Amino acid sequence: MSALSLRLPHSLHERARELAEREGISINQLIATALAEKMSALMTEEYLETRSRRGSRARYLRALAQVPDVEPEPYDRLDAGASNKGLQPTKARRRYSAKKIRPKRFRG
Repeated sequence: MSALSLRLPHSLHERARELAEREGISINQLIATALAEKMSALMTEEYLETRSRRGSRARYLRALAQVPDVEPEPYDRLDAGASNKGLQPTKARRRYSAKKIRPKRFRG
């Protein structure tokens, strides 16, 4: 283990203390867990970006061509009257993906 001196605004410190108390853990554990979760999210994004660069449309189409063109099994069919509205992205989601907005990254 190593020690880290951290300066927090008073309001953030108080909220952290309240959350840690409510969860029954120490502030140190709360901060360590929060940092681990944030690092995991950032590292996952980097991992997926790296994997996506390895992708190839040609290889995708070759793999897709190997899938047989058959009717779905009865248990896998949609009802003729069923709506797929729930499967459509929401307006906010469409707007987000259309603009290609990238989340800001912490560089520290």
